[in-house]
Amino acid sequence: MSRDSDNYNKGMEVLNEMVGAQGLIAIESFKKFYPDFADFLVSFGFGEIYSREILDFKQRETITLTALISQGAFEQMGFHLNAALNVGMSPKEIVELVIHCAAYVGFPKACSAMVQVMNVFEQRGIKEI
Repeated sequence: MSRDSDNYNKGMEVLNEMVGAQGLIAIESFKKFYPDFADFLVSFGFGEIYSREILDFKQRETITLTALISQGAFEQMGFHLNAALNVGMSPKEIVELVIHCAAYVGFPKACSAMVQVMNVFEQRGIKEI
């Protein structure tokens, strides 16, 4: 199982709370390919980082989305956009986050991010911002 089963279990709880079945499916695909990576991702990423006190999930997702946009890591955005909506970010806050990032990371990255936002909003039936 995990290098630290307490952190792994805590991480699975956090992951389930934030994204539900989508998170579990993502972890299972990593687990099938290389179990140690899935274990590390859950234990460290969600069991140690996301579960820390002080910042709430909404604040953490704001930071995560900003970091993903800054890096151009758009393939991870769908997962975290869904998590952000699940933990209380409004569609308008998400769109404003992308607009704000345009000033710092440039319009090409902001445009790519906005495409991801539009895709998730369409999948979730979000029509009003």
